[in-house]
Amino acid sequence: QVLLEESGGGLVQAGGSLRLSCAASGVIFSRYIVGWFRQAPGKEREFVAAINWTGGNTNYEDSVRGRFTISRDNAKNMVYLQMNSLKPEDTAVYYCAADASARAWSLHEYGCWGQGIQVIVSS
Repeated sequence: QVLLEESGGGLVQAGGSLRLSCAASGVIFSRYIVGWFRQAPGKEREFVAAINWTGGNTNYEDSVRGRFTISRDNAKNMVYLQMNSLKPEDTAVYYCAADASARAWSLHEYGCWGQGIQVIVSS
């Protein structure tokens, strides 16, 4: 089992930046695809970004492309989400997820999830 824990959330003003971290423990983590998802109040959970830990390829949701960057540090079992130029519509609970064979954008295919961390962007 892969255990995931998010950190780095908080409250920022529009235009500011945050860096979310996802710390992982367990087995075969370096072979897992890792994704970030978010859920705003009253909304469905949506895909944000994903990274393949073996190939290093990344995927982004259109609204965050160019503003958010997903990266990895396999030596530390960490995945990061650098969020720049934050907008109020980025306000959500952000979740780190991992799976051995999930498609990057398909949240229902991820088997392991963190608890989520709040990001609030004020206007």
